[in-house]
Amino acid sequence: MAPALCAICKTERANIKRPKNHARVCKGCFLTLFEEEVHHTIVSSKLFYPGERVAIGASGGKDSTVLASVLKTLNERYNYGLELVLLSIDEGIKGYRDDSLETVKRNAVQYNMPLKIVGYDALYGWTMDQVVETIGKKGNCTYCGVFRRQALDRGAKMLDIKHVVTGHNADDVAETILMNLLRGDMGRLARSTNIVTGDASSDVKRSKPLKYAYEKEIVMYAYHKKLDYFSTECIYSPEAFRGTARALIKQLERIRPSAILDILRSGEDMARLVPGESASSCGCKGKPKTLAATATEDEGGIGSCGSNGAAGGNEMAAMEKQLRENEAAEGLEVDVSKLSLIGTPAESETDGAVPLKTNKNSKPVTRQTLGNCKRCGYMSSQEICQACTLLEGLNKNRAQIQI
Repeated sequence: MAPALCAICKTERANIKRPKNHARVCKGCFLTLFEEEVHHTIVSSKLFYPGERVAIGASGGKDSTVLASVLKTLNERYNYGLELVLLSIDEGIKGYRDDSLETVKRNAVQYNMPLKIVGYDALYGWTMDQVVETIGKKGNCTYCGVFRRQALDRGAKMLDIKHVVTGHNADDVAETILMNLLRGDMGRLARSTNIVTGDASSDVKRSKPLKYAYEKEIVMYAYHKKLDYFSTECIYSPEAFRGTARALIKQLERIRPSAILDILRSGEDMARLVPGESASSCGCKGKPKTLAATATEDEGGIGSCGSNGAAGGNEMAAMEKQLRENEAAEGLEVDVSKLSLIGTPAESETDGAVPLKTNKNSKPVTRQTLGNCKRCGYMSSQEICQACTLLEGLNKNRAQIQI
């Protein structure tokens, strides 16, 4: 049996099966497609402007290393005109972060980018090893997440940079959406779907150029480009709630490859229903506009950032069946716009509208208004930022231990 040819170039042997949609492509086309899809996300979402100074949140792991490599490539290929700087956070985890920072230092030389390292000990007076020693492993990721987000922003301000890009990928975003859905936190769910957080008026804005890139494809890109990255997981992360969400998503991905993008797009749709929130997603709205569109659906077409990949053979039959069922059920539908709240005067008593019950214990979703923390001056939606609140508890524990 003759080897299958690449679905894109039709000449080279297809030696890669894309996890996103199971399209079979050659190594060269895969690398180009991956870069073009990231470029498409950047351009359609208008992430950068010419001459902008951008800090890349670099941990030495696969995501941030691939992000740095791709941004350098695209910056040169498409003349973005960006000044790229590596920004690393030293959480103070011996046997993990100290080793990964050595990788970041090598990356800085390899990509010819300046490097700035900011440490928890200098910013907060605590290392993560000391935090875990004080509070234990349960809940330590909450402390690290809050400290790290603030440290990235403060590091960017030290560099006089107003834009930080992070290596969050499609898997990461899907996990966050699922976690917030399980917690019932629609406000955070809405914010987690944004490809950009902050705007021109913010001290620092963050964006996720790899938002629609699968984690497995990031690993494949790093492997085939022979990138230098650190692959050890954080020694404290197995206790995190995120690990449970990750395991569930991986199970769904095995059954349905498009599950990750399906969750991501569903999260974006739910975010639009949250009052005062507007989900910022890729500007293409799922319509292919790049080299990724050159393959047809019959060939396992790649599609754009929001593509769900090739459709199954029975999809049209299932769609026709669903349309027939929808037509039969049309008479049973209720116009939601005519619903009224129980206990409030309404025209429902006269026009036959169905009353809508509400949960008295439910909390309204309010839009965050950014200000500054009264203690540290860092931007916060509360009078005292989360980092200062957590530090207050840690310092009290330290004082009690010393007594």
